[in-house]
Amino acid sequence: MKIGLRIFLGYFLIVALAALLLARVFVEEVKPGVRQAMEDTLVDTANLLAELATDDFLAGRIDDGSFARRVRALAGRDFGADIWGFDKRGSSYRVYVTDARGIVVFDSTGEALGADYSRWNDVYLTLRGEYGARSTAATPEDPDSTVMHVAAPIRNGQGAIAGVLTVAKPNRALQPFIDRSEGVILRWGAVLMGTALLVGLFAAWWLARQLGGLRRYAHAVTAGERASPPRAAGEFGELGDALETMRARLEGKQYVEQYVHALTHEMKGPLAAIRGSAELLETPLPESDRARFAGSILAQSERLAQMIDKLLALAAVEHRQRIERPETVDLVELAGEVVESSAPRLARRRVELRLDADATAHVSGDRFLLRQALANLVDNALDFAPDRSVVELVVHRRGSDVGVEVCDEGPGVPDYALPRVFERFYSLPRPMGGSRSSGLGLCFVAEVAALHGGASTLANRDGGGAVARLVLPAV
Repeated sequence: MKIGLRIFLGYFLIVALAALLLARVFVEEVKPGVRQAMEDTLVDTANLLAELATDDFLAGRIDDGSFARRVRALAGRDFGADIWGFDKRGSSYRVYVTDARGIVVFDSTGEALGADYSRWNDVYLTLRGEYGARSTAATPEDPDSTVMHVAAPIRNGQGAIAGVLTVAKPNRALQPFIDRSEGVILRWGAVLMGTALLVGLFAAWWLARQLGGLRRYAHAVTAGERASPPRAAGEFGELGDALETMRARLEGKQYVEQYVHALTHEMKGPLAAIRGSAELLETPLPESDRARFAGSILAQSERLAQMIDKLLALAAVEHRQRIERPETVDLVELAGEVVESSAPRLARRRVELRLDADATAHVSGDRFLLRQALANLVDNALDFAPDRSVVELVVHRRGSDVGVEVCDEGPGVPDYALPRVFERFYSLPRPMGGSRSSGLGLCFVAEVAALHGGASTLANRDGGGAVARLVLPAV
């Protein structure tokens, strides 16, 4: 399982548990809170009505006195109230009064007149001087039919409890308010949870993206590919910079070791030839031999100088991870410059260099490196091209790429050498007894192509000779 998914699942689990806990706490507190508020209101109402009913109750006219008439008239009153969006048209109160024995002597609904309520907690506790209240289901089969009853004592002139007045109100009268409160809590809880999950998803994606970039960079470095540290923020950016510094230092050490080993190996041949020729020149020799050995020393010295120059150029390219300031380069114009600079060598060899190019073929990159790469391809083709032959330099735009081909009419490349022609220091004998090159030209071309996001190949032509190709992204 990827780290981003694990982070998201862990975050999701924490948010889900927190949301569930908060939802349960809020929802479970809504209903008791509303009912507690209703009970507090009923306590005030019961005591107020008990005071108003005292005179009629003590005078024995509680069921037909002015108090009874006013309470019963309440059923016909239109309240016309709008309570936070809920329309209230009438009263849901039931008021009943019991005497000191618990017998109902007044009932606003008239349904329990004369009934014995002495066992109900509201009457039973109040007659004993305690707070009396109960919540009873009107229909035993329906748990939502509960009715809250709150009682208040009716006292005589001596302060003794002479009766009980109870105010009852169905709990379902408050259910719309409870449902709305629960709905608001759940709705906003869902919004909060969704927002938290989106934040978690974004955070997990961001972390996975940062770690993924560092992982891909590490794999690319391990594979020896050109790679730049990913753009990252905070600690990830610092980690990327640290990895880049570590890579540069490690590669620098390995690079020097490899180059020193390769350079010393390649320098042994020319140095041996120079040493042998120098030793022979110390002895008496015919003038022709002396000139031949002196020429050998000069040729091998030039080969060493050329090898060092190309090695330095190749090292500069291989060490670069990217082109810092790319510019738009016209390869057709660049190819024309290479043809012009090759004119002296072409004249000596009597080789014709033909340029076949589109009107424009632009790429983005380093003009100097691209010119050197084209020059190396042309030089390599001229090394193998027979005298009085034709070398073709073709530059064409192909879709999203620009292709450069350099074709010669030489002997071609042996099959065993084709996989190795781009290796550093690998070279083949030149025709007509020519000495080997430094073996760095094609390697330089391959590095320049990779640095520009392209590729280079070398293959044999069907009609004889070889064709070197350089493909670069067009702009």
